[in-house]
This record gives sequence, structure tokens and C-alpha cells, in this order.
Amino acid sequence: MRLHRNLVFAVIDALNMIFNQGEYADKVIEKVLRYDKRWGARDRAFIAETTYDIVRWKRLYTEIAEANDPYSRQHLFRLFAVWCVLRGIRLPDWKQLEETPERRIKGRFDELSKIRKFRESIPDWLDELGEKSLGDALWTKEIAALNKQADVILRTNTLKIQKKGLQALLDAEEIATETLEGYPDALRLKERKNVFTTQAFKDGLFEVQDASSQLVAPYLDVKPGQRVIDACAGAGGKTLHLAAQMENKGQLIAMDIYESKLKKLKIRARRNGVHNMETRAIDSTKVIKKLYGSADRLLLDAPCSGLGVLRRNPDSKWKLEPEFIDRIMGVQQDILQSYSRMLKKGGQMVYATCSILPQENSKQVYRFLESESGQGFELVKEQNIYASKSGFDGFYMALLSKSQ
Repeated sequence: MRLHRNLVFAVIDALNMIFNQGEYADKVIEKVLRYDKRWGARDRAFIAETTYDIVRWKRLYTEIAEANDPYSRQHLFRLFAVWCVLRGIRLPDWKQLEETPERRIKGRFDELSKIRKFRESIPDWLDELGEKSLGDALWTKEIAALNKQADVILRTNTLKIQKKGLQALLDAEEIATETLEGYPDALRLKERKNVFTTQAFKDGLFEVQDASSQLVAPYLDVKPGQRVIDACAGAGGKTLHLAAQMENKGQLIAMDIYESKLKKLKIRARRNGVHNMETRAIDSTKVIKKLYGSADRLLLDAPCSGLGVLRRNPDSKWKLEPEFIDRIMGVQQDILQSYSRMLKKGGQMVYATCSILPQENSKQVYRFLESESGQGFELVKEQNIYASKSGFDGFYMALLSKSQ
């Protein structure tokens, strides 16, 4: 691989914004890719994938490079040099990369790779929490799986097209895909490409959605004609999936505390051809109370630590703090206690997170069931999805029914 100065400098700029200015990696990549309109697909892929890779392995690389926070430009180039050496990429004769100790880098890598917190590039507290919560064996496998680059998975919008038809259309646009057993609407890209520029995306024929996330809506077992509430809709990936499963029949209410997210969801819904959805911003408790006892189905895709989706958000390893997990667990229980009242007798509710921690998942459900608000609810089934076993994001789902 021949390194181009302008592309490498773009990576250094991106790392500076992420590591020193605390910006989110996905937003930084969007910004940096606008630097030069002449960059082609390969150039853009190099910038994005190299940046994400160095972010993913930040702790390991900084230890090898002896680079410290705040990172000077020289330190960022050292991190880049480590990335090159460990991938067998020949370093160019640039002053920023002079005197890179290649043998020492390889030696330090071999040494540090024996220690999990360095090998998997995670903070001490997170390594301790993971081991305590999941046990040594499962945590070791899981954090290794969560450090692998995520596949690009599409969900067929069955309101407009069936999977075989979508596959043929994408193939015509030179995007090769394959089906996934056990995921009826999913297609996996054989090679990473920008699918958002395709006509199929513009026509609302698919959404990008991880395979594990695609299991949540079917878990709720919605039927056409029902009143279904997605109470933590966010940007609405699961809301749109619910609409497709309802065949656009009945009433689908998407709720969130952030109105800005609901506005984006409306745009996505129009593109998807969703007609049975309305949005309601949760700006007071009255919004929830008005819907007490009215939902046939209720989805609580609760805010969480996001530890199950580290593959696609590697920078969250460095932004996440133990205090946040304690705080978000309080929010999760509040949501279960309050929002569950929207379910009618005979209805079903799914509590889901993209976390792998039992304290955010099954322990929250059992705590709810033991509380006064949980009386009349029964746990029908639950499922822990681990990246180390599925190959996709880590998730948790619990289906509860309300008998009284």
C-alpha cells in the first residue's frame, strides 16, 4: 500500500478532533470526508477505516507509542506509525515518520498482547466491570468479538419490496449481498460500499440495521390493526421495522424525549412509505398518562451503556464512564415503572437494550417484576445475544405479558 500525504493528514486531523476535542467519531469522519471532493471511494474508505481502527486500538497504540493525553501532532503521527508497522505497511520517507522504531513496536505489541486490557484496548474499570458481570471466559470472548469491524447489514423494507427483489436491484448497482439464516429480512454486504447513494436507498427499499437489532421487532409479535407504541424510538430503526410487520395497518405511535430525533424519523418514514405512524415528543408526564392502558404492544428499547455495539462505536470506550452506567440503570428502571402503564390487559411488552451487562438487562426486568408496578406482568421469555456467539451486535430482549 502506498500512503498519500493528504489522506494521512486527514486521518491525523480526525484523530485530533476525536482524542483532543472530544468529538464523536462518526461526525468527525463526515466532516473530514468533505475536505476534498476529488477523493474517490478508496480514498474515503482509507480515511474512515484507518481512523476507526486507531480509535478502536487507542490504548494499545498509545502504550506502544508512549503517547500521552493531550496528544500533540507528533504523538498522533506516532500512533499512525504504530498502525502501519503492525499492518506491515511500508513507512514513507516523511519527516513526521522519521526514526520509527519498527522492531521495538513489534516487541512491545507481543508483550502487551498477553494482557487483556491492553490487547483489547479498554480502560481498567471497563475490563474489571466486564469480568465481574460476565465472568472471565465469556468477557474475554465477548470483548474480542466487539473489537472486530462490524459488517454492513441491510434490512429489507417489506412494505415496498421482498428480499430477493432487493438483492437483484442492488446487484444491478454492483453491490453484492448475501442472505443470513435466521434473519428473514437481512442482507449482508459482501464488500463494504456506500449504500446511501444507491437508488434503492433513495426509494426507501431498505434501511441499514444490524442483524441483532432486526430481531427486536419480531420479538414483540405485532399484528396488523393493533395499537403499538415504541416509547424510546430514537431515530426509529425499530419503529420502521414494526410498521412493516404491521403491514401499515393499525396505529403505531413513536415516542421519544428528543423531538429532533422524531423529526428525522418522520423523514425516514416518508421514504419508507410508512403511513400508520405518528410521533409524540415526551415533554411531560402527561404524554405518557394519556396513553395508560391503551397499547396492545409496547416496545421499550431503553437507553443503555451501548456496550453491545462497540464494534460500530469504538470511541464510546473512551467516552463511557462508570458513573454513567449507574445513572442509566436508574433511568431504565424509571422507564419500566412508568412507561409499562401504557400497556393494556392482555398486551405484550418488550424491554430491550444494546448492552451485554446483566445489571442493565435481566436484573432490571426481575427488579421490575418484584415491584408494585410489575404486579400482573409475567416474563414470557428473554434472550441474551452475544457478539462472540452471533457475530453481530450484543443485545438483550425480554418479552413480558400483562394479565391484569
